[in-house]
Amino acid sequence: MSQSSMPNTRATEPSLSQSAPEGLTSAVFGGGCFWCTEAVFKALRGVHAVQSGYCGGQIDHPTYEQVCAKQTGHIEVVKIDFDPSVVTYAELLEVFFATHDPTTPGRQGHDVGPQYQSAIFCQNQQQQEIATQYVAELDSSQHFASPISTEIRPSATFWPAEQYHADYFSLHPEQGYCQMVIAPKVSKFKKQFLAKLSGK
Repeated sequence: MSQSSMPNTRATEPSLSQSAPEGLTSAVFGGGCFWCTEAVFKALRGVHAVQSGYCGGQIDHPTYEQVCAKQTGHIEVVKIDFDPSVVTYAELLEVFFATHDPTTPGRQGHDVGPQYQSAIFCQNQQQQEIATQYVAELDSSQHFASPISTEIRPSATFWPAEQYHADYFSLHPEQGYCQMVIAPKVSKFKKQFLAKLSGK
């Protein structure tokens, strides 16, 4: 996602939001452009909300422009609030690794920069253990042609992205990036995970 793809809308200052609603659990993943990642996880059964944002940097209230300029150390992520009785954390990891390239450090396709680093921000020790084991199994089975470069990090402050990023794919299907990059990825995901879709 290049800055030229960004709508000409003034960004609103993000507000801090971290915990999931009662009965739900949160996962935070960075899989490249958050427009893509949000569109994928919104379609999963058991997922109640997906919010694009920034995680892992050195400043408070980062803006999209700052993150794109590589000034903050933040990664584009999504925060997923899900019902673990319907979809497990391991199933979220399965979708995560199937819908982006975890072997290209600081890059997803034509999107290049540290903000596109593949990353998992573990919200608790259990997530840390599940993610670490999952990555180890993928690497040992040589599921990917190259070693996985996904960073497994501890929980960090999640800063919601500016409002115009919310539901970007569903609201702007005619936009060039959506047509060329996101739509094919979502279509492939829906075919591969048909049994896990929410039906919404």
